[in-house]
Amino acid sequence: MIKKTLPIVEATLDKIVGGGQTLGQLDYGKKLFAWGGLPGEKVQVQLTKKKSNLVEGIVTDVDTTSSDRVDPRDPESYLSTSPWQIVRFEAEQHYKSALIEEAFELHDIVLPQPITVYSDGKEYEYRNKIEFSFWWDKELDQLDLAFFRRGTHGKIPVQGTSLALPAINTAATAIRDILRLREGIQAFQLKTIIIRCDQQGNVAAQLYVKDEMFDAFTEAELMSLPVAGFELIYSNPKSPASVITKRLQAWGETTLTDTILDVPFTYAVEGFFQINVPVYEQALLDMKEWVDSKKPTVDLYSGVGSIGLTIGGDNVTMVEINEHAVREMERNITAMDRAKTAKAILAPSETALEHITSDSTIILDPPRAGLHEDVVNKLLESAPERIIYLSCNPVTQARDVMRLADKYGIRHHQGYNFFPRTPHIEHLVVLDLKK
Repeated sequence: MIKKTLPIVEATLDKIVGGGQTLGQLDYGKKLFAWGGLPGEKVQVQLTKKKSNLVEGIVTDVDTTSSDRVDPRDPESYLSTSPWQIVRFEAEQHYKSALIEEAFELHDIVLPQPITVYSDGKEYEYRNKIEFSFWWDKELDQLDLAFFRRGTHGKIPVQGTSLALPAINTAATAIRDILRLREGIQAFQLKTIIIRCDQQGNVAAQLYVKDEMFDAFTEAELMSLPVAGFELIYSNPKSPASVITKRLQAWGETTLTDTILDVPFTYAVEGFFQINVPVYEQALLDMKEWVDSKKPTVDLYSGVGSIGLTIGGDNVTMVEINEHAVREMERNITAMDRAKTAKAILAPSETALEHITSDSTIILDPPRAGLHEDVVNKLLESAPERIIYLSCNPVTQARDVMRLADKYGIRHHQGYNFFPRTPHIEHLVVLDLKK
């Protein structure tokens, strides 16, 4: 069955919405969510999805241009990685503040201070981790790096991304060039390359392949790579994700070390670690002002412990569901000689409720879905004096604050632009128990 091509439609766009698209309305009243357009622009949109109550699409032409529009740094691939490359950075900051305000207004919550979004001013070359896919160019008969096209299952060939630290792009193209020289290698045999770079410029890379018998890299190939460490990994082809089924080869230093607020953390390429360390450090400094070092601290959804181990004080309990993250957390606790002052708990936060006590400061950094209902209920029952809540999704954060509103009031809040040129927003709320 041939899939029917959806039409190109004309629309005027009105406002940025939470997912990062721009909302408009078609002549016959149906809502349009478009990528690649800005508020106030009259545009042509290639529809990619059609539902009963809305349509989605990608802007192909701009008839009336917003004064906030700028040329994207990656014109061919920006929609795949950072769809807000087309907007002035000052306007991006404004949109993110407005989206935070809108998220809380949906739950009838008025934030007590003006909403600001912190940025260190670095719009590009901030990401310390990138995952590339692969593409086979049939015309040139060669292998390329690739990203997935937004809204489709197709791919777009790339040379790199402007979001990444330059050493990451250099390493990715070097690995691609070695694979190009190998006879018989094509894109369907490969999954991804994951590349990380620490703040000192050290690079480690993992190549994920679908064939357990894939030839290892030679010593000469490895020595030519601009990386400190490399791993060749077989990943079960039945899974679309880059999961480690079997490590086929390891060379050099395959772990990296970074400091966060002068505390060293060692992590694996595939492990959990912050993407934008300088902005994250500012968020931690802001959070630290609200932590009472004389009280026990409980850090839920703690990842590798980069919050608890930096600002949690001398009696911190960290709860995390991911066993790989907990393993890295325990390794760092040992390296820091913190066994007597820091405890790692492998468990979902909603099953480790006994650690939420009235005499503790609670730190929350949940996934986009927000807090589990059992966690909210336990917080209301135990009534700790202070809750420090960092969120990657202001919508679910606002919902959770509303759930806690009978007992808690907002003492402080602050936005952070962890991911410039993208719609993603981080937001901090400090909640104090009502007297």
